Amino acid sequence: MLTQRDPHAPAPAGPRSAGLATAGRSATAGHSAAAGRSANTGSAGISHGAAGTTAGHTAAAGVTIGRTDAGSAAAGGGTARCRAGVGTSAAPDATAAGRTAAAAALAALGTGTPALIVVYASVRYRLADLLAGVRSITGEAPLVGATSSGHFANGALAEPGEGVAVLALSAGPYRFGVASATGLRADAFGAGLSIARAARAAAEPGEAPHSAVLLFADGMAGNQQTLLNGVHRVAGSAVPVAGGAAGDDRRLAETFVFHDGAALADGAVAVWINSPHPLDVPVEHGWRPVSLPLLVTRVDGSVVHEIAGRPALEIWREHFDHEPIDEKLRTSRFAGYHSAHAFGLIEPDGTELIRGVFVDGADRLRTFTPLPPYSAVQIVTCGQDDLLGITDRVVARSAGSPAAAHRRHEPSVLLVFSCVARLDILRERGAEEARRLQTAAGALPTFGFYTYGEFARTTGVAGYHNATVAAIAL
Repeated sequence: MLTQRDPHAPAPAGPRSAGLATAGRSATAGHSAAAGRSANTGSAGISHGAAGTTAGHTAAAGVTIGRTDAGSAAAGGGTARCRAGVGTSAAPDATAAGRTAAAAALAALGTGTPALIVVYASVRYRLADLLAGVRSITGEAPLVGATSSGHFANGALAEPGEGVAVLALSAGPYRFGVASATGLRADAFGAGLSIARAARAAAEPGEAPHSAVLLFADGMAGNQQTLLNGVHRVAGSAVPVAGGAAGDDRRLAETFVFHDGAALADGAVAVWINSPHPLDVPVEHGWRPVSLPLLVTRVDGSVVHEIAGRPALEIWREHFDHEPIDEKLRTSRFAGYHSAHAFGLIEPDGTELIRGVFVDGADRLRTFTPLPPYSAVQIVTCGQDDLLGITDRVVARSAGSPAAAHRRHEPSVLLVFSCVARLDILRERGAEEARRLQTAAGALPTFGFYTYGEFARTTGVAGYHNATVAAIAL
């Protein structure tokens, strides 16, 4: 049995329990998930559902689901605008931080019952206590989220290792269905299938003209693109996916996703959103190519052996003969630093998925996410201004796009997912990205976290990114 260790105490935070998820009503803050691990709360029970807010459901073993109550405006297909409230806290005590941030979020939300709670937090907290503190204020409203490597709200950045941020959403025109599963390392594709099916079912009854999926995953578990492939098998190309892989303050040790009162390792949580209008998921990165398109001719998992039939590292050296590229790519192996050099994986529509690169101790070129054999790539690089220059476009394509104006959808919050690699490359200008996003959004609140990879799938199967910004406006 594994334990989550509190970095401020020598003793473990407590055991994680494993067992079949069950539905029902309970006042406990403790949860367990099938074949998985949850941060300890001192109890082994799991509760999903309470009168008036959520209805609990149990799917296949290892999958826990819940939905917005059928009596809400979302389930009724109402046209009222979704409302959003954001709260933050940097209190050192986990329970106090959770309660303070949640209370501020509900105060900003105003009257009415929250239909969805989103939480981002530093992994330094005792997560069970943090979530219990949040839920002591928000009640049984469905809760999702992740540990971060920094997060931001309304233009203010909380650096990695600092604080908690809570978003409270009313239903408005939306209907939310939530599901989580564990076992990503054993079967990421199966986990994606399970949570997509369960979350979609939980968002019913009734069909909606449009849908989207919010996805959070353990950033240290499994192949994230494979997880996304499973979600895609269920959602299809018409349903966009946005989200991020959990971080752990750059420690690269253990990350968690949140579902209600549980902090799950080796897990993923999805929110299926039924909507009367389209929900756009723009994605931008700011990286620029320094090579012509190249063919990856030999790859073994994350190790890139050959490009165009030649040693991969040799090709890289030729493109950066004016700088010590080996040294720069070696330092990116360590927590807290990412190189401003990467692969751009060329997609059929001409766009590029960024794939971070480093050189391991055996002088092998590796990627943080495996490249497909015989894929077309370009070597890409970036500067700080390149990364910051895309913020206006992200906001315009989501909250202020022509499509949004055409459908007369006035969003209440912009959810943003940015990569910790960007924060590392920006260095002393790291807080500038959050400020620029908020400036571009104007009065629209922004809420986001720094990830270990971003989910932004729109029309194709692929959609797991590195060093990229994705967004969705609700």
